[in-house]
Amino acid sequence: MRRTIALWTVALMPAVFVGCSTGTTSTGKAPVTDDEKTIYAVGLSLSQNIAPLQLTPAEIEIVKQALSDAAANKPAVKLDEWGPKIGALAQARAGKMAEGEKAKGKAYQDKAAAETGAVKTASGLIYKELAAGTGPTPVATDMVQVNYKGSLIDGTEFDSSAKHGGQPAEFPLNQVIPCWTEGVQKVKVGGKAQLVCPSDIAYKDEGRPPTIPGGATLVFEVELLKILKPDAKQK
Repeated sequence: MRRTIALWTVALMPAVFVGCSTGTTSTGKAPVTDDEKTIYAVGLSLSQNIAPLQLTPAEIEIVKQALSDAAANKPAVKLDEWGPKIGALAQARAGKMAEGEKAKGKAYQDKAAAETGAVKTASGLIYKELAAGTGPTPVATDMVQVNYKGSLIDGTEFDSSAKHGGQPAEFPLNQVIPCWTEGVQKVKVGGKAQLVCPSDIAYKDEGRPPTIPGGATLVFEVELLKILKPDAKQK
């Protein structure tokens, strides 16, 4: 599993870079040469993979010490003994984070469900029409064409059709997250709706790190442009 492999790899390296922002490093010295900037980018990239561990500042210092010890060939613990424990630590912390996300999401869902025009279904989906359509509604086996925007409950946008060159997305409706499969079937062509998706019908406890935390409630705005035949993309 890619995520597990990534965690094993980054556990020894990237926490040095966690918390750094664009501009200067924590030491106040910005990377200057192309090699320095590239190496710095490696750290930034790897730090995204380590995010599920939710390392504290004190733990980051331990990782820094491990880097120094490894470079001196004087590790304080045996990797073959303690390395296999990384996965369990990651799972435990991810589970704790997911529970926190679910609690925040529940409060958001309750508020969204109380809004005028909102409808909460048996699955937990909260559907709200934003603009009425005049065409037909799709069924789960249809391919649809949509414009969309996806956000976390704090308003952070994690994806949109605009981010993909402004081109509408096309996909079979039964091959996306359950929230979409259910919610888009309620939209008439030409219409637009908001879908509030609890994690159980989105990306569950796993999430899609580092962009979507485990247990996260997601908010989508979806505009249904067309209903396509299942083989429309091949024509």
